[in-house]
Amino acid sequence: MKIDNYNFAGKKAIVRVDFNVPLDENGNVTDDTRIRGALPTLKKILADGGSLIIMSHMGKPKGKVNPKMSLGQIKDVVAKHLGTEVKFAPDCAKAAEEAATLKPGEVLLLENLRFYPEEEGKPVGIDKEDPAYEEAKKAMKASQKEFAKTLASYADVYVNDAFGTAHRKHASTAVIADYFQPEDKMLGYLMEKEVQAVDNILSDIKRPFTAIMGGSKVSTKIGIIENLMDKVDNLILCGGMTYTFAKAMGGNVGDSICETDKLDLALDIMKKAKEKGVNLVLGVDCVAGNAFKNDCDTQICSVMEIPEGWEGMDAGPKSRELFKAAILPAKTILWNGPAGVFEFDNFTGGSRAIADAVVEATKNGAFSLVGGGDSVACVNKFGLADEVSYVSTGGGALLEAIEGKILPGIAAIKG
Repeated sequence: MKIDNYNFAGKKAIVRVDFNVPLDENGNVTDDTRIRGALPTLKKILADGGSLIIMSHMGKPKGKVNPKMSLGQIKDVVAKHLGTEVKFAPDCAKAAEEAATLKPGEVLLLENLRFYPEEEGKPVGIDKEDPAYEEAKKAMKASQKEFAKTLASYADVYVNDAFGTAHRKHASTAVIADYFQPEDKMLGYLMEKEVQAVDNILSDIKRPFTAIMGGSKVSTKIGIIENLMDKVDNLILCGGMTYTFAKAMGGNVGDSICETDKLDLALDIMKKAKEKGVNLVLGVDCVAGNAFKNDCDTQICSVMEIPEGWEGMDAGPKSRELFKAAILPAKTILWNGPAGVFEFDNFTGGSRAIADAVVEATKNGAFSLVGGGDSVACVNKFGLADEVSYVSTGGGALLEAIEGKILPGIAAIKG
C-alpha cells in the first residue's frame, strides 16, 4: 500500500521514525534534520484524522535504561515541528493504556526502543564464543517477536519511515510488520524518497560517476569501497583513512589516526582501483595540529611527512584541488563522510571545498546524493543542504543499499 492512497481517518498509526538526533550536554537537539525529514508522513496521518504513535531509538544504550538517551528530551522539539502537543510514554513496552486513549489528531511518543534488548534481538551479557550463546540467541529471537507484537498491538496500521535503520532486522523496523495485513503496512514518504534516490545512483548512472568516501576508518567502509569499484569513474578517499593509506605507502603519519592492521588492505584497494581503471584520489597534504582541539597550533605538511606529536586534522590545499578536479566534471556524485574534523571550525576547509564542488557540479546538471550522519551535518553546517540533489537520512542503510544488499525494513513491507 502507498501512503498517499491510504486514509488514516479514525485509525491509530504506529510510525517507526529515526529520531536518533545529536544532543548537546544539556539534552538540547543540535541538528533536527531527521525530525524534519519525517514531518510529511506524520502530518499526513494527523491531517487525515488519524492518531499518531511515534517510536524511535536513540544512541546505543545496549538494552539498558539510560536517561542521557531518553526520547523525553526531544518531545518539545517534535511538538513544535508538528504544531501540536505530544504525550510521552516513559516505557515503550507498557504503553497500551496511553495508546488506547489516544483521540484522532493526538500524538504519543514512546520512550527509546533500545532500552529493551529485544528491539535489537541480540543476547546481552553473553559472549559469542560461549557454548550457551546459540541457545540464548534463540530465546532472544522469541522475546523479540513478543516485543514486536506488543508494539503492534497499540495500532491499526504500521508505517516505516526510518530509512536510517532499514538495514537492521529489529523488532520495530522489520519484525513488527508481520503483525499487520499487507494493506495496513507501508513505507512513509521519507522512505519512498530514499529508495528512489538510491535507485537513481544505482540504476540510472550518468557518467562520470564520482564517489567521495570520508571518515576515520578504512575497515568500516571496505564493503562499499569494493562495491563502488565496479561502478565509479573516480573514487575520492579522504578524512582519517588518508593516513592509513599514507602509512601503507611508507609515509610517516605522526600521531594521526591510522589502522596499522589495515595497511595491506589499503594497498590492495589501490591495486584493485588500478586494475579496474578507477581514478583513485587520495589526499597528498594535510592541515596538521599538535593537539586534538580547535585552537591548537597548525601547519600544512605532506601526508607522508607528518612530524611526531602532530596529527592530520583536515585535507590540505593541494588535496582540495585534487578533490575538486574529480568532482566538478561528474554527472553522478555520492558523498559519504567528511574530509577532516569538521566539528572544529578551524578544520572545516577540506569538507567545505568538497561541499562547494558538489554544489557547483549539481548546478551544472549532476545528480548528487549526500548521505551519512557526518556528511549531512556538514552540508547543514555550511547551509548547503538545499543546493544538492538529495540529502539522505541514512548512513549505514544508504551504504548497504548501495552495496546492493536487501534492506530488511523495506523487504518486510514490500516482500
